[in-house]
Amino acid sequence: MKLSLKRLFGRSMTGDSNLAEAPPPPSPRSAARKTALVSLALVLAIVGALAGGYYFAMRPVTLKIAVGPANSDDVKVVQALTQAFAQSKGFVRLRPVQTDGATASADQLAESKVDLAIVRGDLDVPKNAQAVATLRKNVVVLWSVPGKGKKKGAKITKISQLAGHRVGVVGRTAANVNLLKVILQQYGVDPAKVEIVQFPASEVAEAIKAQKADVYLAAGPVNSKITADAIAASAKDGGSPTFLAIDSADAIAQNHPVYEASEIPAGTYGGSPDRPEDEVKTISFSHHVVARKGLSETTVAAFTRQLFAVRQQLLTDFPQAAKIETPDTDKDAVIPVHPGAAAFVDGEEKTFLDKYSDYIWWSLMALSATGSLGAWFAGYLKKDERDNNSHLRERLLDMLTAARKSETIDELDQMQAEADGILRDTLRCYDHGAIEEGALAAFNIALDQFHAAVADRKAVLSSLPQNLQRAGAQFRAAGNA
Repeated sequence: MKLSLKRLFGRSMTGDSNLAEAPPPPSPRSAARKTALVSLALVLAIVGALAGGYYFAMRPVTLKIAVGPANSDDVKVVQALTQAFAQSKGFVRLRPVQTDGATASADQLAESKVDLAIVRGDLDVPKNAQAVATLRKNVVVLWSVPGKGKKKGAKITKISQLAGHRVGVVGRTAANVNLLKVILQQYGVDPAKVEIVQFPASEVAEAIKAQKADVYLAAGPVNSKITADAIAASAKDGGSPTFLAIDSADAIAQNHPVYEASEIPAGTYGGSPDRPEDEVKTISFSHHVVARKGLSETTVAAFTRQLFAVRQQLLTDFPQAAKIETPDTDKDAVIPVHPGAAAFVDGEEKTFLDKYSDYIWWSLMALSATGSLGAWFAGYLKKDERDNNSHLRERLLDMLTAARKSETIDELDQMQAEADGILRDTLRCYDHGAIEEGALAAFNIALDQFHAAVADRKAVLSSLPQNLQRAGAQFRAAGNA
């Protein structure tokens, strides 16, 4: 029921004077309206908090990734990934940090200076590293070059024949030298009896031409251009490289889990006849994309998803991108998988609502409970004010009965002044929210009845002669005495 509060203030508050001539007090705000506004503000606050939380959780994240050395295939692939991620406007962006090589990249990750790194699986992997993806697999290629002129010697066809010979290792990294030593030890060849010479990739062709080594080792993807160019240089001037098979590849993989047994298909490096003419057994190792152990699962899952989403875009410029594989999720994997990458691989990646629905639900429950508790506490604080107003309303009803029996106009004026005070107190209680609109409606009915009783009684008293009014008052006073 909607009430016109002006109607209450339009009543006479002192005798026959009309307060309509005075400016009425401002109408108090409805308690229901207050509740609605507070509820609306609470809902807007919750929606704002949820929107802010969603924006904070889903805003783009930039990850630093260590990769090296300069001008390597790994650097080029990471640069292409950086551009692809930026163009797709995905959740994850990349910032390459160039290093001197896989070892330096691993050190950067171990010191938590970067979020991701490209590392070789046959090197010491940092304890805080967890696998995200296998970037590529490298195969070991060993081949001998027949000597010419005075350097012409016995043809080397087996690894066991390497003692007393020179082996040229392509690349400056010490990891390739360690790899050669692992192979020599498997065949019982003392590495100390083998002269190991390293060449930068750019100097391999010249070293082969100058016959600086009898056997060469290269490690890279099966379709590595560096390896292919080095083998092509060995075939010049009528030479024919001889590929040395690592027949003990399975045994090496068993003793060193970072390596796997692999094969080099016939004709991989072209030529006529094919180079090699038959399939050659060898070992391989992987280059991994690893992440810091403490990196968010959501972030790593998003990175893994984006990595495989843009893989096809890189095939034109980087055919080896097709070799990007998901990490090993087995518990006994050499490099433990990051939970975020495992969630993507296993199809258990959680959405925003999956992750935070429980928090949202409990937050809403807590807000609801807090609101109910606050409403109860506010009502409790106004209990005395509400009880006092209830007593005043009862007083108004008593005055209603007394007004009908009043013998003088002065007495009616006094009761009307008291009613005005009750009116002020009631409106103040309503404004404070101590009483509801229903209680105000009941008070309005009682006030209307009181004013009607006063007006009727005054009309009766005004029609009587003055001497009868005085006699009635004296008789009433005597009776009360």
